[in-house]
Amino acid sequence: MASSSFAPTLCFSLSSEFLQSQKPNSLSWSSSLPQLNISSSSSSTPFPSNLSLHQKFVVEAAWTRRSRSEAAKKPNRKSWKQRTDMYMRPFLLNVFFSKRFIHAKVMHRGTSKVISVATTNARDLRNTLPSLTDNGAARVIGQLIAERSKEADVYAIAYEPGKNERIEGRLGIILDTIQKNGIIFV
Repeated sequence: MASSSFAPTLCFSLSSEFLQSQKPNSLSWSSSLPQLNISSSSSSTPFPSNLSLHQKFVVEAAWTRRSRSEAAKKPNRKSWKQRTDMYMRPFLLNVFFSKRFIHAKVMHRGTSKVISVATTNARDLRNTLPSLTDNGAARVIGQLIAERSKEADVYAIAYEPGKNERIEGRLGIILDTIQKNGIIFV
C-alpha cells in the first residue's frame, strides 16, 4: 500500500458579532454570554460526503444548573409534616401555668376555634378549690377538659411540648388525668 501524506488544514473564523457587545435577550446568566458563530473550512475533504463544507457550528453555553440565587432553597418553605400536621392532628391542647392560676384549652388548628376551656380562675372553681395551682387543681382541670371535649365529640387530641418543656409535675398530672378520662393522645 502506498502511504499518502494527508494533512488536512482547518481554518476557524469568528464572526464580528462576537466582538461587538450586545444586550442579552433575557435576564438569565447564560443569555448574557455571546453566541459564537464558528465556521470551519478545510482544503481537502477528510469528512464524510454527507456533511457540506463551510457548515456553521453554533456554540452555546449549556448550563443546566440555576444560579445560586435562583437555586437557593426558599426559606419560608414548610416541611411536609408542618403542612399536613394540622389536618392529621386537628385538635391541640394548650396548657398555661401562671403564678396564681392554671389555664387549659383545646383548639381546632384549622379554624382556630376553641373546643373546650378549663381554668382555675373560673368562679365555681375559685371558690371550691383550696389551692388554685397545686396538684389537686391540675387533676380537676384535666377532668374538666376531658369532659368538655367529649361533649364536643372530640375524643383524640394532641399535645406538643415546648422546646425545653418536660412532661412532669403538674403538666404530667393534667395529661394523665385527661388520658384516664377517655381522651386519646395522638
